[in-house]
Amino acid sequence: MKEGHKLWFIVGSQHLYGEETLKQVAEHSRKIVESLNSSGKVGWEIVPKPVLTTSDQIYRTIIEAVSTEECIGLIAWMHTFSPAKMWIKGLKSLNKPLLHLHTQFNKEIPWNEIDMDFMNLNQSAHGGREFGYINTRMGIPRTVITGFWQDEDVQNQIGRWAAVAKAVVESRNMKIARFGDNMRDVAVTEGNKVSAQIDFGYEVHGYGIGDLVSCIEEVGNGEVQARADEYTTKYKTSESLKTGGASRSSLTEALKIEFGIEKFLQTGGFKAFTTTFENLYGMKQLPGIAVQNLMAKGYGFGAEGDWKTAALLRTMKVMGSAAEGGTSFMEDYTYHFDGEDSLVLGAHMLEVCPSIAGGEISMEVHQLGIGGKADPVRLVFNVPAGQALNATMIDLGKRFRLVVNELEVVAPPAGFPKLPVARALWRPMPNLEVGANAWIYAGGAHHSVFSQVVTTEQLRIFADLLGMEIVVIDSATNLVDFRNELRWNETYYSL
Repeated sequence: MKEGHKLWFIVGSQHLYGEETLKQVAEHSRKIVESLNSSGKVGWEIVPKPVLTTSDQIYRTIIEAVSTEECIGLIAWMHTFSPAKMWIKGLKSLNKPLLHLHTQFNKEIPWNEIDMDFMNLNQSAHGGREFGYINTRMGIPRTVITGFWQDEDVQNQIGRWAAVAKAVVESRNMKIARFGDNMRDVAVTEGNKVSAQIDFGYEVHGYGIGDLVSCIEEVGNGEVQARADEYTTKYKTSESLKTGGASRSSLTEALKIEFGIEKFLQTGGFKAFTTTFENLYGMKQLPGIAVQNLMAKGYGFGAEGDWKTAALLRTMKVMGSAAEGGTSFMEDYTYHFDGEDSLVLGAHMLEVCPSIAGGEISMEVHQLGIGGKADPVRLVFNVPAGQALNATMIDLGKRFRLVVNELEVVAPPAGFPKLPVARALWRPMPNLEVGANAWIYAGGAHHSVFSQVVTTEQLRIFADLLGMEIVVIDSATNLVDFRNELRWNETYYSL
């Protein structure tokens, strides 16, 4: 269970049922919270709050949750019937993620013992509908999970929601460092930073390369050599990069860049950053392994000034932090057209996160034909077969759109002996032809966030909580229906 943040468990009822019933409600909620906390499925501690029975009590509790930094979201349960007009004042003040857990304390109906006392106590079935109505009437973003609280599937759903709640709260306080500006005349990596800060909380700060170079020049030789020794043990290392090798200086320079960027980010409280190979004044090589290892530590990254992808990557790193697998910056690079089974080779010049690697990771140095700098060091690996997805955030002028494509990663049919970059080979759902068409119709960027652990369900929750449009390309996608969805969305968001 992660330290530092908590979820609040709030239960609605009313005084109509009497003190004895309210004591039972409190006891039942305590047992549910204990069970969820001991399940190991949720990730963050759930804290039970007193049963809420009046408008003022609800309001004070929600205001306290909003002002308590360690609270990342609320789980609401209507054990009995809680008249929803009591919730209006409190819900109007809510700005943290809300989960409506539509459950009941008992799993089954006790057919031979059920009486009116039981019925009066266990009213979740219609109490939850009253709570749902007022949230819908007020337009409150929330997630609804229905099922028995001890079922593993319900607990897993709560855990996935909790990870999104943490990501939403962090995104509202995320600082992004942008080293250099947008690269050349690329359109999709641009965007309205003011709108992004208003909608999501992203703070994008721009810095000249000289600001970073000053930080790099302060890095001590001792810490660089220690990390170089660590990496030559951790990764399969080219002979030229080992102690005394012809390219050892390339590795020490790469690690000076890594230390410099990391210290800059730590000092400024940044969780994500961008670079560009158009502006590298004062730097001897383009950051390669530096970016890869910083992503592995959880930082968001976007190449070529792409701050939206950097922010989304950090957000998805948080969402997937409790699961096995990784999340990385990615780019659709080249196609394998095969009619029956066309594939995409995903990669980037240097910057793919080793958290998604399968098998051996090799540390190598090679020439880079662009940027006009010294040969950069990078990690080279393949991505294992399995389920994954790509997600991208684009600015459409009046709104942001999240585009998601589910993928099936496949094992390469042959090696890549002359391709010195990390790479993934995948089959977009439902296939390359439909998947690529849908992505392009939706305006999806050439940069994306590739994840083996974040689910489409989590991204839908994330978009719902932030009021952002989301379109999903999956195995059921039909281009006619998908294009109609885009048209309907255009109408909806224009209202």
